[in-house]
Amino acid sequence: MAIRASSSKQIDTLIADLRAGRAVTRDAAVARLTVIGSRAVEPLIAVTRSNADRVARTAAWRALEAIGDPRALEPALDTLADASADPAAGAAAAGVARVFLRGAQGAAAVDRLTAVVLDQARPEPLRLAALRALRDLEPSTIAPILTSLAGDPSATIRAEASTRSARKGRTPPDPIAAVTRAAEQGLPEDPSALRRAMSQAGDAISLLLLLRVLERVREREASEPAGLRDEWTMTRAAAHVALANRGSRLALYDLRESLAAATTPLPVGFLAALSRVGDASCLESIAAAHARARNAWWRQHLADAFRAVVSREKLTRRHAVVKRIEKRSPQTLREVWPGGTARSGGSGGSGGSGQVR
Repeated sequence: MAIRASSSKQIDTLIADLRAGRAVTRDAAVARLTVIGSRAVEPLIAVTRSNADRVARTAAWRALEAIGDPRALEPALDTLADASADPAAGAAAAGVARVFLRGAQGAAAVDRLTAVVLDQARPEPLRLAALRALRDLEPSTIAPILTSLAGDPSATIRAEASTRSARKGRTPPDPIAAVTRAAEQGLPEDPSALRRAMSQAGDAISLLLLLRVLERVREREASEPAGLRDEWTMTRAAAHVALANRGSRLALYDLRESLAAATTPLPVGFLAALSRVGDASCLESIAAAHARARNAWWRQHLADAFRAVVSREKLTRRHAVVKRIEKRSPQTLREVWPGGTARSGGSGGSGGSGQVR
């Protein structure tokens, strides 16, 4: 797939952020590259094969796992086969292989992961990641592997295999069923499990079910104490990303309302979804949030989202919404308009790291 010049520039910037030392910048880049999807796959693969530090390479693998493009499988299997590869990067590559266990190339993924699990010379964290990846297989498929691990020198590996053996009569978690259950019956107690299920289900879930999940999560947020509320907010952001990945604007109303109500930076998934599917109706909310924000990280990403919408929708300064923004706050429009430079605002540094996942 050819990459348009503007898209290529954006991806290059995000790849540079991926290599940056700050966790908040890197995590934001992972989220936005995930939304960009297939166009970002080759640059991300290049990072995994580069001499970038292991944190950057691991982050690239995380993005590739979330995107789920088949082009990532061969590099992941190569990394798993490399005995000299960094264990953390290898464990992240195991997550990519996991995505394809049930697909057309599943046999290759199973073989490579199994080889890693059974190789006692490989680092324990890598073997553990490979074993956990294999959990998506049917119990009858993984049973011989677990049996062979009963006498493994690693107590951690033996315990993991034993735990799985105790569950062998259970069906592996089905992400489609999990999301459907959340939409139709009620939310699970673990918001991270729901985020993972939405990511794994991909296009198999109907847009209306995703919207229902989002609405249920929004209701749940309002009843939770601050500590737990953040987890559910990130889950709502994941639902927005899942909808945006499908090109759906069903939940734009929630994006607008969330920006209007936000008193602190939202998870980056909200902005990633806005950048992907936001339209002119979102611009006033983005501009208003930018005008009152004092957090540098939040201001910059709001400006980026504003510019992405303007560019994608081909809006000009003559558009009615843009004129209203300019009338209300000429300074804000100068800062967020393409080519402008958002001011860092007051104190707050790069904050928001607790929200960016």
